[in-house]
Amino acid sequence: MGKKLVIEQDEILWKDRKRTLFGLPLSFTRYEVCKDRLTVRRGFFKTTTDEIMIYRILDVRLVRGLGQKIFGLGTVTLLSNDKSSPSLELKSIKASEDVRRFLSKLIEDQRASRGVTSREFLGMDGDEDGIAGEIE
Repeated sequence: MGKKLVIEQDEILWKDRKRTLFGLPLSFTRYEVCKDRLTVRRGFFKTTTDEIMIYRILDVRLVRGLGQKIFGLGTVTLLSNDKSSPSLELKSIKASEDVRRFLSKLIEDQRASRGVTSREFLGMDGDEDGIAGEIE
């Protein structure tokens, strides 16, 4: 008889789905943000889950095309120093400007609470893209 695994659930601070036609949530891509991590789940028959620690995010970018503006949507791109997910997109989400601000504040709060600093160096360490991030 195996032991039962008990894991405490974190409070979800924000969640949404990728929006498609006319801003409706007809996609199987779901986004969730807890106090210390962001989770992206994709798929119906085969589900892929990507997770990134909030403090590892280096930059937040918002892009809103004309079609997205018409339906009140936008795409938030998160650039991180995570090896498996250096770039993560929250595609076609509602209130994208508010989400961008929320994530920026959450990132700063997480870094401060963990005592993490981030420094970017251009053209050092032979990095292919010329940017090397360092976390202490």
